[in-house]
Amino acid sequence: MNRILVIDDDIELCELLTDYLQPEGFEVETVYQAQTGLDLALTGVHDLVVLDVMLPGMNGFDVLHRIRAQSTLPVLMLTARGEEMDRITGLEMGADDYLAKPFNPRELLARIRAIQRRSESQFTDNILQARAEKLTVGDICLDPGARTIVQHHTHIPLTTVEFSLLHELLKMAGQVVSREELTQRVLERKLSVFDRSIDVHVSSLRKKLGHELNHQERIKTIRGVGYLYTQPSI
Repeated sequence: MNRILVIDDDIELCELLTDYLQPEGFEVETVYQAQTGLDLALTGVHDLVVLDVMLPGMNGFDVLHRIRAQSTLPVLMLTARGEEMDRITGLEMGADDYLAKPFNPRELLARIRAIQRRSESQFTDNILQARAEKLTVGDICLDPGARTIVQHHTHIPLTTVEFSLLHELLKMAGQVVSREELTQRVLERKLSVFDRSIDVHVSSLRKKLGHELNHQERIKTIRGVGYLYTQPSI
């Protein structure tokens, strides 16, 4: 997973990222226009997209929406510092992660490596968990091998991050899991003070699965601690 597509109209930034990432073993292709970047992203020749929100014409959200309509290609969004809603919107639309500008290239590399590990481990997990037992909690059946979620005989489409997050919550159903633990296990990084990524992904799971389970809140927020997936009473 070493072929990266950077879609950003900041030419100097694109050159900087190319100079920084290539020695780290990545093949980097940069484009400055949204439509060109979208077309390239959908060819299937890249392993990850670094996508700027503030693109002229078709913005980054539009590009992400069109990518997600056809592909599960990992996408890391670049947002303006302080624009929290941009980061939340990107995650809700299916971005795998985000980074606020200006940023240290080392931080970008760390985020890329984390996405890379998650994507590559998915193939290993499919093999190791092919014979793993399905996990059923209430109306949700999670199949680790097939990486599918079934609710009332209907398949629920989840992003890679959402699936991993739900898996962690279901394994600990009836117990509180801290935001720190979830961030480390699902996003493979330490929780920072203003990082709301896990909160946004939990919100997305609630929308997709329904807020209630047997007249109880499905995923409870334990203020100041983390989250608890409701264990239905027998």
